[in-house]
Amino acid sequence: MDHRTSRILVTGSADGLGRAAAHSLLSAGHEVVVHARSHERAAGLAPLLERGAGIVVGDFTDRAAVRRIAAELNDAKPLDAVIHNAGVWSGPAVMPVNIIAPYLLTALLRAPRRLVYLSSGSHFEGRAHPSLAGIDWQGEHAGSYADSKLFVTALAAAVSRLRPRVLSNAVDPGWVPTKMGGSQAPDDLELGHRTQEWLATSDDAQAMTSGGYWYHRRRRQPHRAVHDRAFQDRLVQALADETGASL
Repeated sequence: MDHRTSRILVTGSADGLGRAAAHSLLSAGHEVVVHARSHERAAGLAPLLERGAGIVVGDFTDRAAVRRIAAELNDAKPLDAVIHNAGVWSGPAVMPVNIIAPYLLTALLRAPRRLVYLSSGSHFEGRAHPSLAGIDWQGEHAGSYADSKLFVTALAAAVSRLRPRVLSNAVDPGWVPTKMGGSQAPDDLELGHRTQEWLATSDDAQAMTSGGYWYHRRRRQPHRAVHDRAFQDRLVQALADETGASL
């Protein structure tokens, strides 16, 4: 059991895995900052706020909102960890929410010691583009969920390499019965959020490693492109060029 208290941001915590993680972390005695994309969604977080959670509000499709949230957090007590949970399944918001927002927060936040990025088994279907120049990062058209999850999984590995003092990992929570996953999803909802909490807080030797792709607290081999340094470098450069923010 871990007795050290951490301060943790959980993005996309109005429902689903993010809300479950925030609830569990609060119950374990950690300081939690929850996130909702709108004030209407934030109203539903009242039970967590009443238990002491902090909150940031902003739509991750809006880069200015992501920058404002980063500034708010940098002006507050430093974070120990970030669980990059926010995600969308389909539509124009896929790239802005699933990869641009976590990249911007990674670049702009005063470096937390632990970063956990939500991947998916769908990342194996993503394309390791030889050139990333044609990717619709701004979400003018519907984006590829599989590509976005390949990119964020590779980002986690790249951050592990580029920031050796930071523990950076990607987690596949499984196909769980959330609003995104659907009520018939076959995986365990409880196990779906436990791994990211463990990586964000635990002093277990396994949890103190970096650069992993995890499923239910077991390290697995990701898409071959994830640990390809040339692909990582192309991705990080493309994201830096697109956002004007560098790691």
